[in-house]
Amino acid sequence: MSAADGPLVVGIDSSTQSTKALVVDVATGAVVASGQAPHTVTTGAGRESDPEEWYGALREALAQCGDAARRASAVSVGGQQHGLVTLDERGRPVRPALLWNDVRSAPQARRLVDELGGPKVWAERFGSVPAASFTVSKWAWLAEHEPEAVRATAAVRLPHDYLTGRLTGTGTTDRGDASGTGWWAASTEAYDADILARVGLDPALLPRVVGPGEVAGTVRDTDGDLPFSKGTLVAAGTGDNAAAALGLGLRPGTPVLSLGTSGTVYAVSRNRPADPSGTVAGFADARGDWLPLACTLNCTLAVDRIAALLGLDREAVEQGGSATVLPYLDGERTPDLPDASGLLTGLRHDTTGGQLLQAAYDGAVHALLVALDRVLEGDAESADPAAPLLLIGGGARGTAWQETVRRLSGRGVQVPEARELVALGAAAQAAGLLTGEDPAAVARRWDTARGPVLDPVARDDETVQRISAVLADAAPLLGRR
Repeated sequence: MSAADGPLVVGIDSSTQSTKALVVDVATGAVVASGQAPHTVTTGAGRESDPEEWYGALREALAQCGDAARRASAVSVGGQQHGLVTLDERGRPVRPALLWNDVRSAPQARRLVDELGGPKVWAERFGSVPAASFTVSKWAWLAEHEPEAVRATAAVRLPHDYLTGRLTGTGTTDRGDASGTGWWAASTEAYDADILARVGLDPALLPRVVGPGEVAGTVRDTDGDLPFSKGTLVAAGTGDNAAAALGLGLRPGTPVLSLGTSGTVYAVSRNRPADPSGTVAGFADARGDWLPLACTLNCTLAVDRIAALLGLDREAVEQGGSATVLPYLDGERTPDLPDASGLLTGLRHDTTGGQLLQAAYDGAVHALLVALDRVLEGDAESADPAAPLLLIGGGARGTAWQETVRRLSGRGVQVPEARELVALGAAAQAAGLLTGEDPAAVARRWDTARGPVLDPVARDDETVQRISAVLADAAPLLGRR
């Protein structure tokens, strides 16, 4: 940790499994204190988490930051996207939040796509075609399966909205996170009355959308619950991917692969995306541009699970062999196969455990790279095919992940030294309130993307083509419900 030269800000990352807090020096970008506390997530078909537990984790993470958090002048929250938080009249959760990786709402997503006129209509109007992960699908599922919970709901929030509201006492969101709901239309940059009526959601239950650079509010009197002074500025916050884009100081066309519980690929674009295939979600970013993004459900946790089943360390990969693994252990979002399970084919007598593990890495990375091609298609004038891929997230420092991305992409890979890019992006957003700067420019001033560049290697076309062929042949089986 470093001593501070200027005012301090706090950036928060409330992810699927934990909350992290960083206290950052606005002048230098130095992290002067940090803290982290875990969350509990249910297993099985549903993925749920108690929002009160997020707040408890936030309190614990901030307590670990000590006096530095008390001296902060502004705070911002980056949070997991899409989650449905339902609050009663007292502001308490009606039920546990439905998380982004809860695929029970896949039938509702399919129905909504059909009811509004098909994928092309959705892409042109909303920027995205809703999948099971989208909040609108989850609300439709809740209305169908738990109508009593819907009747008890007085406010609907996203995870980052919920924590921001605990700080300010008011209901706000931002365009980046709102664009992942399925009820905020990219074409108008506003809530869509038609779709809200179709799913029976009163727009009065939704938060106000705060514009880029605006103050969401100030910290209310928390009775000593939090270390902040009353009146501390609170930024709009945003979803985790938009926050990471801020944390990297992304310029248009620079490709990012994020390797975490989910895998994501994205790039900032000045063009509003509209992909009728549904592969690319046309999200807004937190600044005023766009963040075309594709997400897979199965990334580091799925590969780690396969390593555990094989009794191997996650780095114990071996090259060669004919096995293909599609590690769709939680269903899959990209490709859109919410009812899929994992698939293994090409097994031989001489296949080794290390080759099977490498095949799992290959299957996970293949899905991301196919999606990245679609992301970059929409902004070809900004995309540089020779530029290294920015590799971030929990898996980015794993040698097996790095080498798999290089081998299957044929591109160089840059691994930023900064580890907590969502929290750093939130901190940059908070800093922008104090300095009047573009948050992405703040992050570039902090040099957050600095890190080693691994040179490109020859693309392994044979493996890429084999996985593509297996996926095409197995699609009917993987899509069976």
